[in-house]
Amino acid sequence: MNQDWRYDNDRLKLREKVLNILLTKFGGQIDSGKPKYSTQSIYECAHDWVSQGHKTHFGIVKYFEAYYAKIYS
Repeated sequence: MNQDWRYDNDRLKLREKVLNILLTKFGGQIDSGKPKYSTQSIYECAHDWVSQGHKTHFGIVKYFEAYYAKIYS
């Protein structure tokens, strides 16, 4: 059995939820025929959110907008 904290069931479920929220909200936005936000930015945001120890998905959209939307748009 894997003891790595990154693969704890609760963290994996949270990562799934966070990715679902971010991809739904930001993944389909198009600007001048190209994606407005990169898939990389969405996955990095989800990774950082979970790695920082957040226990819920509440606040993930504002976090993305504050720290990732400006960098990758």
